[in-house]
Amino acid sequence: MMGKYAAAIPADLYYSRNHFWCRVVAGKNRFGFSSYAIKLMQDVYFLDWQVNAGDKVALLEQIGHIETSKAVSDLFAPLEGTLLYFNPEVLADPSAINVDGYDKGWLFEMDGIIDSLMDATSYHVFLEENWEKAQRMLKGKINAGDD
Repeated sequence: MMGKYAAAIPADLYYSRNHFWCRVVAGKNRFGFSSYAIKLMQDVYFLDWQVNAGDKVALLEQIGHIETSKAVSDLFAPLEGTLLYFNPEVLADPSAINVDGYDKGWLFEMDGIIDSLMDATSYHVFLEENWEKAQRMLKGKINAGDD
């Protein structure tokens, strides 16, 4: 639960401190927003990347922007690596993030070592320990890393 709302945290995924989920698909790391982030952002209207497929990024490097019913915010890389591919369907219509965030609403794929990501149990503990701070962070600066 996050406040009075249920937020699914699938056990088969990994999670970043800036509220992305990660699923390993054919040797690539596929990322999307956790249901926790989606609930706090509410409706996603617009998504824009300031990086391209093939670009190398550092952990927490700014990679794009998102506009939601709550705010316009920057997006930051959940790990160090190379961005390989962006989900063209979400770029054309970001409403899939709101409707199917753990499947059709995925955002991008990248390579990189995922050892820094949390399993579902650790992410759940992280959310509980950082509830107030995470709410402020997500409402004002989507996916900025935890201090």
